[in-house]
Amino acid sequence: MTVRRLRLIGIGPGGPDDLTVTAVRALNSVDVFLVADKEAEAGRAGTGGLVAVRQEICRRHSTGDYRVIAVPDPPRDRTPEVYGAEVRDWHAARAEAYEIALLEQVLDGETVGLLVWGDPSLYDSTIRVVERIRMRGRLDIDYDVIPGVSSVQMLAARHRIVLNVIGGPITVTTGRRLLEEVAGGAENIVVMLDGQLACSKLSGVWDIWWGAQLGTTDEELVAGRLPDVLPQIEKARARAKVARGWVMDTYLLRRASAGPS
Repeated sequence: MTVRRLRLIGIGPGGPDDLTVTAVRALNSVDVFLVADKEAEAGRAGTGGLVAVRQEICRRHSTGDYRVIAVPDPPRDRTPEVYGAEVRDWHAARAEAYEIALLEQVLDGETVGLLVWGDPSLYDSTIRVVERIRMRGRLDIDYDVIPGVSSVQMLAARHRIVLNVIGGPITVTTGRRLLEEVAGGAENIVVMLDGQLACSKLSGVWDIWWGAQLGTTDEELVAGRLPDVLPQIEKARARAKVARGWVMDTYLLRRASAGPS
């Protein structure tokens, strides 16, 4: 069976210098980088800049000889009736695309790097995709995971806040599930993957700390009482998208009565 050595490297939320020393060392052990090209996905024009950011990270931090293989990202339905099933199908399609690249474009003995936005453990599919490749049985995959700075950590640093209130929990969720979490009693919530700003539908008194393109030259930050700053967030989101063609944002919501921070 063909053996492939993979390194899954967390590269932070977008800034080319927001890598750990361990991540930089890992970059310099890689011969081939596999990069998902999302512009191949219908309706995702403008995301080619995501490939460019990865290439800039490699250029800035990798001193050895390497090459980059852009793998067209399989299409997916972003508004499916059954979300979980659609995501699992997409993972399977991505695993197949990566497997083909690993078999056909990577030489025996080469180390392959997968550059993961933020941290591989938090709302990212790369580990699941690699495990699917292993289960398919055509490749003997040996891999390790190098953690990265997440957008959640960067958000807290930029706003100079502590994520938890004293003695209280933190809920980390997506925009898709935000209203459900609030209905279940969550009052201190980190929200990711919310392209529709689900927070605009909340009732009650909430404070928000929001950020987009964290760590980049186009970083946007807004904080305040939710209804007061929503228009600012919408405008900042629009600026961020114009600047890069895509938006990566996250925010912390805290009910005003949640207690001292």
